[in-house]
Amino acid sequence: MSPYQNLEEYNIHITNEVKDRFSKIIDEIGEDVNREGLEKTPERAAKAMLFLTQGYKQDAAEILRGAMFKEDYDDMVIIKDIEVYSLCEHHMLPFFGKAHIAYIPNGHIVGLSKIPRIVDVFARRLQVQERLTHDILECINNTLKPKGVAVVIEAAHMCMMMRGVQKQNSVTTTSGFRGQFEKIETRNEFLKLISSDLS
Repeated sequence: MSPYQNLEEYNIHITNEVKDRFSKIIDEIGEDVNREGLEKTPERAAKAMLFLTQGYKQDAAEILRGAMFKEDYDDMVIIKDIEVYSLCEHHMLPFFGKAHIAYIPNGHIVGLSKIPRIVDVFARRLQVQERLTHDILECINNTLKPKGVAVVIEAAHMCMMMRGVQKQNSVTTTSGFRGQFEKIETRNEFLKLISSDLS
């Protein structure tokens, strides 16, 4: 299996173990796991959880190294509005939004599709948004070794929207910058470009 292929086959033993635990949870909250609408829910939930956490079995750096090409281009490369779906490690509820990523090549570029794929690798783990931002940033910086890298993530958190403070319209923004993006001029150019509609 390639390092970024969607997980379509499931280890039967692990799936059954997780399925049994979901069955017990459904029973403990007072539902009838044997009623028609819930009969297959434990298995579906187990497979969903294994899919949503498949990033633990994937190597983001390997994905990048597999699509690096020598190139003299040394201006900013931006991939913005990358969809992000992850699970908050505190409540195991989803958070979702968009990532905006830029790098300035230093002798190598990377296939554009690989940037969203490494976002998925780190997002498909139990996460906090701060660490997700850091993981993506450091992976690109350490593997591609660009002149600079920038990551901004904007996300809504279901743990804030459905429980706790129940604020439905709040958005959390996290960011990280390395190399040339630590210079205010370069950083501002990046922030301006991800905020503008060039279409």
